[in-house]
Amino acid sequence: MKCLVTGATGFIGRQLCQHLKQRGDILLPLSRSGAPLPDGTPTQALDLAEAELPEELFAGVDAVCHLAGIAHRHSLPADYEALNHLASLRLARAAARAGVGCFIYISSVKAMGPATDARVRAEEDRAPTVDPYGRSKWAAEVDLRREFASGPMAVVILRPALVYGPGALGNLQLLARGVRWGLPRPPLAGERSMIGVLDLVELAGDLCHDPPPAGVHTWIVSDGERYTTQGLYDLLRQALGKGRGRAWLPAWGWRLGSNLLDWLRPRDATPTYERLFGTELYSNAALLAATNWRPHCRIEEAAAALVGSPSVPD
Repeated sequence: MKCLVTGATGFIGRQLCQHLKQRGDILLPLSRSGAPLPDGTPTQALDLAEAELPEELFAGVDAVCHLAGIAHRHSLPADYEALNHLASLRLARAAARAGVGCFIYISSVKAMGPATDARVRAEEDRAPTVDPYGRSKWAAEVDLRREFASGPMAVVILRPALVYGPGALGNLQLLARGVRWGLPRPPLAGERSMIGVLDLVELAGDLCHDPPPAGVHTWIVSDGERYTTQGLYDLLRQALGKGRGRAWLPAWGWRLGSNLLDWLRPRDATPTYERLFGTELYSNAALLAATNWRPHCRIEEAAAALVGSPSVPD
C-alpha cells in the first residue's frame, strides 16, 4: 500500500511515518521544509498553503493522511484559514480526482468548541469555537462533509483529544518544564481526556489498510481515561525520581498566577487557569463501536520522555 503523509516531520507525522514503514507500506512523506525524517528518510518539500498540487503527486497513492496544519496559538487568523481549512479542502479534492480510496484528516476536539459543563462529550456535542485554530478545523470539517458525503472516497475525520508522547508540545511540555523547575503540587481540580501518539498513529494506519465505507466518518479519538493536572504532575515527578511535591501554593495563588500569564500573553483565547484545571472529557464510544482499534498506551510509560529523563533510551 502507498500512503501519502503531509506534515511528516511534525510530532505526530514522524511517528506515523515510522509506523507505516514498519508495516511495510510505501511512504510518500511531505513537509513544508523538505527536512528528512529522524531515520534519514527524505521528505518532499511542499507548502500546501501556496503550492499547486501536481497530479503526479498522487500516482499510485491508496491513502492520504493529512496532518499538516498550524497548531500553535500565535499565528494570524488568515494563516489558520489558509492551511488548516482551505489547503485541506484542496488536498482532498485532488486526492478524490486521482482516485485515492481513503483520505484521513487529523482535526481536533477544538473543532467542537469549548466544553460548557463537565459532561463527557460525543461527536455531536458542539459549542461555538472561540479561537482561530478551532474555527479553521471546524470549517475544514464542514466542507469535507459537504463535498464528500456521497462520493466514492472514504473520508475519515479524526478529532484527537490532547496527544501525549515523546516530543509533545503545548500544555504538557509546559507542565513538564514546571516540574523540572520545582513547580509546587497543583490542587486537585478538573479532568481531561488524552490519547497516546502511538495509539493515534496505529489507528491511522489501520484505517489506511481497512478504510470504512465511502462517505464521511467523524470520530473522537481518546483513550477513555480521565487525567488531572495533579495526577500528571505526580507522574512527571516520579519519572524524575522525585517524591511527592509540596502543595504550598493555594488555589487562589494558582488563579492569580494564571491571570498574570494571561495578562502577559493576551492573544491566548482560553484562560491559563481553565487550561490547567478545567474539565474537557470526550467519549471514544463511537470509534470503538465502528472499528477494531483499541488504545494500549499508558501515560506512565511516556512520563520519562516528557520530562527528558536520562532514563529514556536514545
